[in-house]
Amino acid sequence: MATLAYIDETGIHIPSYPEVLDDLQAAFRAIYGDDVYLEPDSQEGQLLAVFALRIHDCNTLAAAVYNSFSPATAQGTGLSGMVKVNGLRRASAGYSSVDLRLVGQVGTVISAGVATDNAEQRWLLPENVTFPQGGEVTVTAVAEAPGDIRAAAGEISTIATPTRGWHSVINPGAAVPGAPVESDAALRQRQSVSTALPSLSVFEGCKGAVAAIADVTRWQGYENDTDAPDANGLPAHSICMVVEGGDSTAIAAAIAAKKTPGTKTHGDVQLVVRDSYGSPSTICFFRPIVVQVAVAITIRPLSGYLAATGEAIRAGVVAYLNVLQIGEDLLLSKLYTPVNAAEPPTGRRTFDVVSLEVGVAGSDLAAANLSVAFNAVVSCLLDDVTLTVEP
Repeated sequence: MATLAYIDETGIHIPSYPEVLDDLQAAFRAIYGDDVYLEPDSQEGQLLAVFALRIHDCNTLAAAVYNSFSPATAQGTGLSGMVKVNGLRRASAGYSSVDLRLVGQVGTVISAGVATDNAEQRWLLPENVTFPQGGEVTVTAVAEAPGDIRAAAGEISTIATPTRGWHSVINPGAAVPGAPVESDAALRQRQSVSTALPSLSVFEGCKGAVAAIADVTRWQGYENDTDAPDANGLPAHSICMVVEGGDSTAIAAAIAAKKTPGTKTHGDVQLVVRDSYGSPSTICFFRPIVVQVAVAITIRPLSGYLAATGEAIRAGVVAYLNVLQIGEDLLLSKLYTPVNAAEPPTGRRTFDVVSLEVGVAGSDLAAANLSVAFNAVVSCLLDDVTLTVEP
């Protein structure tokens, strides 16, 4: 007889579908005799299979409900509901933004203007833009579609909504990509960090407060409790927060509220924060320096190799690099994991890695680790990953 579903100190346990089916067949034979025919081609066997499937579905549903009450195992909307206990909510998809330089006739008003880039992606200007004296103005536009929409410098140059007096548009710098909807894994990590707010360590509480700020995607904290500057250049008795995303004022306020009195803060962003009595305090932190990296991969195709596998290799490398944490070095040996993970699920070996080189985009590549500064983060575009297939 199969073991029934049960809950103990280690969690919920449910039998598999074959175990449920065997249990029903054993009970059926106990009633009608051991010689009853219950193979899949019999009516009785098919009926028991239907019953077993329904029971297994109920067991699976019970397990999913049970697991939804823990942030470690909840998924989707269940996880979104659980983290509300910690005062968190799942970050929705953000919109990419870019600064556009507009040139036109003085006094011209652009209403609901739209510009497009080389890929015909639409970028929405503010509701009303008026050209000042000089005939040039810089505004911040947002992508029409949410998510990771990218545009390199100079790619946004087409006026999609022609307006009399509006002559040209260009983006001097690259667009800041928006974030996709926060994944379950990222939300679990943020929930884990947020529980450090009431911790015994003041510094851990400071990091937890920063991590809980809306739109903060990655963060890193450093502490120097010695009497001399450390290897990262942090002054004596100081803390340093490196934060990607989030409102600068909210970040400074969180640091000011959680750090110990008299502790210095270090960084290139400086904001004045006032306490409840109006006393000013200068809070410093870093925004991460983005290190754009390139990867060159050479493979030798084996039997069964497909071009789709090569594209999966490139996509896997980009996905791996873009989730590295702030201050985390690029280790060459770790790149073999996403490369080899692109093999088809059949388990067959369809390619052999001949060489793998990395480096800063635009410079020489080498088969060596790439070190980044404590306040830097690695980033990689799909176009920066080249794949060479040997004949």
